Amino acid sequence: MAAKVEIYTWSMCPFCIRAKGLLNKKGVNFTEYCIDGDEDARDKMSERANGRSSVPQIFINDEHIGGCDDIHALERSGQLDKLLGNISA
Repeated sequence: MAAKVEIYTWSMCPFCIRAKGLLNKKGVNFTEYCIDGDEDARDKMSERANGRSSVPQIFINDEHIGGCDDIHALERSGQLDKLLGNISA
C-alpha cells in the first residue's frame, strides 16, 4: 500500500522545490498544501509540525518527517524507502 505523503510549501521556495523534486524522482504521489501568505494554514502546519514554521514541512502517514534537509537525509541513509513502503528484498 502506498504511503500517504503530505507536504506544506510556498510556491517559490527553493527548498520546497527541491523536496518535491526528490518525491517526484521517486515516483511518489503526494498532497501539496501551498500556503503562500495564508497565516491560518501556516498556523495549522506549525501545530502539526511540533512548532516548526519553516517550509517545507513533510508528513508520511501522518508522521512529521521534517523539512527538505530531513527528507534528503532519510534518502541518503536508506530510510526514506522504508517509510514510503518501497522496500525491496
